[in-house]
Amino acid sequence: MALMSLTKEHQQRLLELAKNSIRHGLQTGRPLKINSADFPDELTVKRATFVTLQKHQQLRGCIGMLEAVRPLAEDIAENAFLAAFKDPRFPPLAAEELNELEIHLSILTPSEPVTFTSEQDLITQLQPGIDGLIMEEGQRRGTFLPSVWEQLPEPEQFLQHLKQKAGLPQDYWSDTIKIYRYRTEMIG
Repeated sequence: MALMSLTKEHQQRLLELAKNSIRHGLQTGRPLKINSADFPDELTVKRATFVTLQKHQQLRGCIGMLEAVRPLAEDIAENAFLAAFKDPRFPPLAAEELNELEIHLSILTPSEPVTFTSEQDLITQLQPGIDGLIMEEGQRRGTFLPSVWEQLPEPEQFLQHLKQKAGLPQDYWSDTIKIYRYRTEMIG
């Protein structure tokens, strides 16, 4: 699970791209369309990303992809727009909020399945602050980025809340639950 380690210049370029896509969305109602040829190769590799928006240290929007389906720069532009205007938990961003936003980018490694024999075995394998998790049970699915460990530092608590996010009771367990682990490179 190798992280990419982008240069500071590339990180800054992605943050500016996210802000420009939000600004473009305020003006046009659409995400900023980018041309991959305008970006260095490191920013055009297909990567899965999440864009998290905060206002006064409070979540204001978070949208992303768990699978790499678009070039990195394009994924950031699209997810920044979606986090600002299409996160169903929040009203669309207003122009006066733009300068109050903190933009955080998470670039995900490809996810890998976690092998475990029981819920307790899974809990002992979790790495707080490092692991992002995807939980699947039938048609239900939920994920927590590694940054969620800041609010839920105990592995049992983290797992209980992830079950809820996937639409399951906190005390739910079955032998068919699938767990996948990923890491993130955080920018911003």
